[in-house]
Parts: sequence; C-alpha cells; structure tokens
Amino acid sequence: MTPLLFRHEAILAPLGSGSRGNCTFVGDERRGVLVDCGLSTKQILLRLEAAGLGDVQIDGVLITHEHADHVASARVLSDRLLRRQGQQVPFFMTRGTASAVRSRSRPARLELIRAGQRFKVGHFEIEPFTIPHDTCDPVAYVIRVGDTDVAVITDLGRSTRLVERQLGRCALALVEFNHDLEMLLEGPYPWALKQRVRGPHGHLSNAQAARLIENGASSRLEHLMLAHLSEDNNRPDRALRAAEAALLRAGLRGVSVATAPQDRPAEPRRVCSPRTFESERATDVRSRRVRQPEQPDDAARQVRLFA
Repeated sequence: MTPLLFRHEAILAPLGSGSRGNCTFVGDERRGVLVDCGLSTKQILLRLEAAGLGDVQIDGVLITHEHADHVASARVLSDRLLRRQGQQVPFFMTRGTASAVRSRSRPARLELIRAGQRFKVGHFEIEPFTIPHDTCDPVAYVIRVGDTDVAVITDLGRSTRLVERQLGRCALALVEFNHDLEMLLEGPYPWALKQRVRGPHGHLSNAQAARLIENGASSRLEHLMLAHLSEDNNRPDRALRAAEAALLRAGLRGVSVATAPQDRPAEPRRVCSPRTFESERATDVRSRRVRQPEQPDDAARQVRLFA
C-alpha cells in the first residue's frame, strides 16, 4: 500500500512572559504541555483561547523553578484542569523546586523529575536540563513534538555549553533576553538588585543572550522568540537588534524573530514536518525532517522580524 504522508505541526505559543508572570504552550494542534504557570489560571485559559488553542488538551505542566512568576497558579490551575479535562494533570518539577514551592501553590498531582533524565508526557518527549539561576534546582526544557525539538530557556544568569548544545537541536526556541546592561545600570533598581540581575545566577542580558544564539543556534532554527524582557531595563527594539545581529553573525538565514509580550499571548509559531503512515490504520509511523537546500556562502543573509 502506498504510504500516506501528512504534515505534523509543532507549536510554540508564549501566553505571557516577564516578571509579572510566565506561561508557554508547546505542543501540536490537539494537545500539548504548559511550561510554567505564573499567570493566573483565568488568564492562562483566556490566552489559550485568544491564541487559537482553546480546545487543546493539556497533558502536563512543566515547572522551571519555584519563583512565583513561574509557579504561582499551580494549585488553582490543577483544580481547573481537573474540571476541564476530567482527570488530574501532572505537574513536573525537580525535587529542589518541589521543596521550595509554597504550600498554597502546590498542585494536586506532583511528579518529580531530574535534570538530564528524559521522560514522556503523552506523546511528547521532555528533556529537562540544568541552568544557572539563584533557586534550588532550576531547569530549562527541550520538548520533542513529532520530529521537532522546541526549547524554552529562561531565567539563567549565563549560558553554558550544555545550554548551547540543547539550543542547537531546536527548530523553535523561546530564549531569555531580560535586560539591556546600560539600562539596568542606569535604571531605578537598588544596587543590590542590579548586582543580582546581572550576576552569574541572575538573568541574561541582551548581549549574553545574543552570544548564546551565535554560539548555539544551528541551521535547524526557524523561529526565535525573545522572552522575559524587563519592563524597566529593556526595550523590544534593543532585544530584537541584538538577536538579529547574532543570527547574522552566525550565518543563519530566514529565521523569524519576535518578542514575547507580558500582557497578551504572542502569535503562535509553527513548524511542520512530514510523517509517513505505512497503513491506513497508522500502525507503523516513520518520521523524517524536511531539509532545506544549502544556501551558497555569499547568499544574502535574511532575518524576518515580527515586532
């Protein structure tokens, strides 16, 4: 029987990103996971709807660390998802994060994970990996959707070779561009807080994030979302210029770049890859990635910006 070919779509949809709350959907057209739940439960569900994802099933919630802007609504969201879907949805976090989450934010079903150990959530493969941040045991995530790897990398004070390697796998990536160093140093924060933000366990500056992109991103990358921009110490145009320059230095052409706003969902970014079914019952699935033809070295470099 002739194999059937269809397009499987991986979706990255930041629902809100910044110091007042973070939540990102990663999945496909029917189901997915949330990374963090620092927005209110009401806002998470409203923003899923606004992003065209109101009917997707949430198979799990991945928590990066215990700060309130990443986990505050876990308990309420856990109860709401139970009513919405008819079963308890697991919330995944490291042992260190779980030990530090406030009792009022603890979800009903908590699953412990370890950095570096992959696990399955529905038909998604999840890989948490260690990042440097001033919390108990923080992680970032790479989520495999079909044949596509999607990264959510925020809240880290510096890049590492591990972070660069993980970014290099991905076609979709949400990466922290927290602050412009000049704006931070001249801004209203107390000196101690400025030192914490710019420190090795704080947050990535535009320049640091740009180096991460330059050193880690590969030709697989199709969409880059800039996350966790400080409302006091950064501007979208500065972050976009830094990301654009990094992509150009890396020789990466045709990558779309956008910022993830705090007060509304960003437009979802999508990557399609073909999948082949060997029978009409789809009992044997083999996947392959569509490879773009190599561009000549002297071809014009192009970066598509979505402000």
